[in-house]
Amino acid sequence: MLARLLQRFLLALALAGAGLAVLWHGATGDVMLGALLMPWLAVVLSTSYTMLKSRAPGEPSSMFYRAWWGETVANFRTFVLRQPWAEPQPAVLPATDGLKRVPVLLVHGYVCNHRLWDDIAPRLRAEGHDVLAINLEPLFTSIDQYAEHIEASVQALMKHSGQSQVALVGHSMGGLAIRAWMRQCGSTHVARILTLGTPHAGTKAAKQNRTPNGRQMLWDSAWLQGLAESEPPERRALMRIALTPQDNIVFPQRAQTLPGVTPVVFEGLGHVQMCSAPEVINWVANELKSPPLAA
Repeated sequence: MLARLLQRFLLALALAGAGLAVLWHGATGDVMLGALLMPWLAVVLSTSYTMLKSRAPGEPSSMFYRAWWGETVANFRTFVLRQPWAEPQPAVLPATDGLKRVPVLLVHGYVCNHRLWDDIAPRLRAEGHDVLAINLEPLFTSIDQYAEHIEASVQALMKHSGQSQVALVGHSMGGLAIRAWMRQCGSTHVARILTLGTPHAGTKAAKQNRTPNGRQMLWDSAWLQGLAESEPPERRALMRIALTPQDNIVFPQRAQTLPGVTPVVFEGLGHVQMCSAPEVINWVANELKSPPLAA
């Protein structure tokens, strides 16, 4: 669903760029250039707006500008080059290393799909993990509704891998979807949970959002409070949190923690960029580097 929406949006941008090129130059010679430049311009403007709106006081300017550029590039790769061309039903990707490690379920966030994980999945497969990156649909529904899909995916991944537990990695809303799944289905099959840029305390960016999952992610929402109250200490012990002080979607940035979980802080990264930054990928791989599991 998201891929089709993004394809239509890109087509509209390309047509607008082509039309502006004709109007500006009065000829058709620059039509192709205008069509190609418009998606990039849209990404630059939208990223700049969110970066400025979310900028935290007291954070170094050098980190802000580093994150702005990195997030701009990451957004272009993700929303223009990758996600519009995603297949609807991703399959389990087997490990490319013979070492049998815990299988990994990758859960994307709000208005994304499984192509978000194009940089992380190959690294995990090369280190002996079977990997399944799923699409959360419908796009705009209660986060609780994703639990059934996550449960089915966990079962499919365990069956494929012959293991009794999986690790789950969630970006943004994906981390909340994993926690909502554990509230419904328990944590018996969980080896570890990693969240990247997840609005555990909610985000002020969602205050104009009217979708069910958007309202649930509001800063200090009743849904988030109820989710936190449902989690026993032993479940929290399974979780690791990564955040960035330059997150342009989830803010206040340094407040995105949970009791008993000390976050790992990555400086100078944007929200989407967390899924492609080498330092974050290294952290994810190292956190999942447990002893090989018996088949």
